[in-house]
Amino acid sequence: MSLAVTLAWRSGPLRLLSYLLATLCSAAVPLSVAWLTKLTLDKVAAGTTWQELAPLAVGLALVGVISSLMPGVLKYVRSALERATGLLAQERLFGAVNGFTGLARFEDPAFLDRLQLARQSGGMTPGQVVDTGLQLVHGVVVVGGFLAGLFVMNPLMAGIVVVSAVPVLVSEIWLSRWRAEMMWQIAPMQRWEIFYGMLMSDVSAAKEIRLFGLGDWLRHRMLRERRMVNRAQQRMDRRELAMEATLSPLSAVVAGAGLLWAIAAAGSGRLTIGDVSMFVAAVAGVQTGLAQMAGNVAAAHQQLLLFAHFQAVLTAEQDLPVPKRPTRLQPLRHRIELKDVWFRYSPDHPWVLKGVDLTIRYGTTVALVGRNGAGKSTLIKLLGRFYDPTRGVILWDGVDLRDLDPAELRRRLGVLFQDFMQYDLTARENIGLGDLELMDDRSRVEQAAREAGVHDTLAGLPRGYDTSLTRILLPEDQGTGVTLSGGQWQRVALSRALLRGDRDLLILDEPSSGLDAESEHAIHSRLRTLRRGRTSVLISHRLSAVRDADHLVVLEAGKVVEQGTHEELMSAGGRYAELFTLQASGYREPVG
Repeated sequence: MSLAVTLAWRSGPLRLLSYLLATLCSAAVPLSVAWLTKLTLDKVAAGTTWQELAPLAVGLALVGVISSLMPGVLKYVRSALERATGLLAQERLFGAVNGFTGLARFEDPAFLDRLQLARQSGGMTPGQVVDTGLQLVHGVVVVGGFLAGLFVMNPLMAGIVVVSAVPVLVSEIWLSRWRAEMMWQIAPMQRWEIFYGMLMSDVSAAKEIRLFGLGDWLRHRMLRERRMVNRAQQRMDRRELAMEATLSPLSAVVAGAGLLWAIAAAGSGRLTIGDVSMFVAAVAGVQTGLAQMAGNVAAAHQQLLLFAHFQAVLTAEQDLPVPKRPTRLQPLRHRIELKDVWFRYSPDHPWVLKGVDLTIRYGTTVALVGRNGAGKSTLIKLLGRFYDPTRGVILWDGVDLRDLDPAELRRRLGVLFQDFMQYDLTARENIGLGDLELMDDRSRVEQAAREAGVHDTLAGLPRGYDTSLTRILLPEDQGTGVTLSGGQWQRVALSRALLRGDRDLLILDEPSSGLDAESEHAIHSRLRTLRRGRTSVLISHRLSAVRDADHLVVLEAGKVVEQGTHEELMSAGGRYAELFTLQASGYREPVG
């Protein structure tokens, strides 16, 4: 709770203090009305003149004006506080998310569920916890004031009213715990429901969904998850209904008994007419106030249970250790070495890399070849230190990558991933994301696009490089966006990697997988020029595209089974020669 209150305070002390003052004023209204009404009725019953009643009438009128203004004031201040705290909470949350060095957190379903709940609760809970806390203050003031009057009239009745609220408080706390547990249980179901819904409305999936007739199958899957969520929520609703049906009559019995006593006491002269009105208002005010306080306590309890997910994300341990005093990263001048590198994603997963020994010498191109699942892309993730080896070390000119600042290491890399991103931004922004400092340098952006062979395509768009490459998220001044082909997107992603310029290590993972034969040849011809004299790692299933690499490494089942030049490996007649000959024969075999 302290974190939620701290966020609210830091989002704006004046807002919080204003809300507290408005809450206290709001709490004073029902008490003032009850006491002024009692005094007025007593004076009327005693035959008091109009002049003596006038101040009470004016007081009631002023309280009425204040009562009519307070809901709007409270709503305004509460909304302002919730927006400010929500903004600060989201800033903290995604600051923590961006602080995760590696990828392990984003591949953990349990963490993704926690993150989803953290996003929901973090944006609302701090403001709601403060709101609930101030509502408790409101309730304490109202209930305390009415209890004082009720105690003066009948101490026993005051005690009975308080005791009758205890079961309500306990039941509300239990219900809040059950609600929080239910939300945790249904989080995976809601995630699947969202997934199926997004899939059915995704333009890139629309073709296959219609071609293979998948619409109804996906819809049934989505509705199955929704039905499970509905059943869980309905069970929760039944529990709430059972609690209310059991406890509500208790409040009615207490109120009815109190009213009978007050009427009897007024008939015997022990209470005045004003006392009776005050007693009725006090019983109703105390019961309503205690019920609201019980609900507020339960709501705060539930919110804090959910807010625990927000706190868990903020306080989660780093997925990769970052040295407090990292070794200063020097420009690569000799080699990158992998020594007996073993890796698996968790103790429950199989080994992806098994004792890999590999040297990437400065100024040379190393090509990784092998079947899907051989470990090529995983090796790339280790070079970028998105994961650490389970065993073994990776050295940068003799320095263990674990002793370096990961952010500084990544600034030395230019990378095109096989599963590259397609951002719903403009063409210039899509390329500029490769180096934010150069995003507004149009000449550098266009140079990178030329090197990737996509400049003419982007320059020919309706707004040139300022054309949005999306039909979903569009600026107001653009009536429509443009969607690119897969090969064109691949060239844009390559431009993003090339924008980083002469980095220490260029990594290209399947840079031509989405291109036609002519474009593939043009890209690899251009890349040969760009790689010349640069340290680079190239992955491609097209062995003809990597045959000119300085060093070829064949991976199979996570192990290095062969390495050498193209000529050396062809002479050896091993796995590489077999794969190369197989691919080459596919182009020479006659059709039919």
